Amino acid sequence: MNLPADLWAKVLSLMEGEMTATAINTWFDDATPVALESNRFVLHTPTNFKRDIINSRYIPNIQKALHELFSSDFEVVVLGEGELEGYGKKKNDDLFLPGTEEYTFERFVVGASNKFAHAAALAVAEQPAQTYNPLFIYGESGLGKTHLLYAIAHKIHQSHPDFRIVYIKGDSFTNELIQAIREGRNPEFREKYRSADVFLMDDVQFIAGRESTQEEMFHTFNTLYEAKRQIVFTADRPPKEMLRLDDRLRTRFEWGLPVDIQPPDYETRVAIIKTKAIRRGMNLPDPVLQYIAENITSNVRQIEGTVNKILAFQELMGESVDVDTVTRAVRDMFKDKAEFLPSPEIIIDEVSKFYNIDEEALRGQGRTKDTALARQIAMYQIRRMTNLSLKEIGKEFDNRDHTTVMHSIDRIEKLTKQSPEIAEVIKDINANINARYE
Repeated sequence: MNLPADLWAKVLSLMEGEMTATAINTWFDDATPVALESNRFVLHTPTNFKRDIINSRYIPNIQKALHELFSSDFEVVVLGEGELEGYGKKKNDDLFLPGTEEYTFERFVVGASNKFAHAAALAVAEQPAQTYNPLFIYGESGLGKTHLLYAIAHKIHQSHPDFRIVYIKGDSFTNELIQAIREGRNPEFREKYRSADVFLMDDVQFIAGRESTQEEMFHTFNTLYEAKRQIVFTADRPPKEMLRLDDRLRTRFEWGLPVDIQPPDYETRVAIIKTKAIRRGMNLPDPVLQYIAENITSNVRQIEGTVNKILAFQELMGESVDVDTVTRAVRDMFKDKAEFLPSPEIIIDEVSKFYNIDEEALRGQGRTKDTALARQIAMYQIRRMTNLSLKEIGKEFDNRDHTTVMHSIDRIEKLTKQSPEIAEVIKDINANINARYE
């Protein structure tokens, strides 16, 4: 589906109810849609004369039609002769956080489960470092935490274009720090983050238990906070449940406002499905909306995946969207998540990334303390999350025998019961593995 073209066809259809056929044919016969960007619709007409007439007479008609389709206000930009190429270049030059343009407050569907988090995020975006600092948003994967983080960034960038806004994921912060230490670029690393006007960190739970990273975060936090710069974190749990987190960081994370996001209720799920379908050019019948909302209940990301799959099914199969069609299109999404088994390669990859150990060393004969523990955790995870036998697991690790694998699994099982920190490591690695299937 060519979304701008299909959308423009719907807009013209709605405008026909308020404008004469002559007016539409005269001024819009050779107008072409360029883009739908967040809450901006871009249109191109080949002459400046037509551009000026549309701007002076018909923008309200286009905006009214867009509002009817999306239930939100749109800016309409009309490009004239020679402006299309320049617009594209300007857009690329001015791009802020590319690939996240859709993650705005206008596109965040608010319901009972996320109303408080949305209000807090909006307050921070409207008055950076003056309301809640730091803001700490927590909840399970796929519920909209990252959407709110990007929405804060875009709104602040819009009202304060001179602000330096830094976004980073917790594990990426660790990896950048390791690289900076190796290359002797610590001053550059610190300048990058401590000079930010707005500091946004996604999945901050991944810095827990990492001594050098936590030390760096402690000083970064203090520098930004004392300079009255806005700080926002997201995580999959509240600070008090991050058992491997330094107490001094846990205390600072709780200085401002911790807010949680819960899974969306039925009404919110219906609203999310309807909104995402409309933005992809689909009008789903009420029975279809209800069917999806009743069956897809875990998170917003899965809902979006469902809508995308229905759209692909409709385009490829050419069938009308009804409950039977949707059932066939997304049948696998209704299965229990436990039915999806990760491969040993994915598990080993995630354990290697978590411990910053080369995958070859993890599979091989390395005997350092960290490597040995990581290898045992990888064996334990493969045993728990796949159907592989002990012998098959041993083959993944330089053909180790099944007794070695059994010893590793038994050791990690004991450690998870004795050590809350190891149990939390297992939880973090599980989250990373599962995120690759959402």
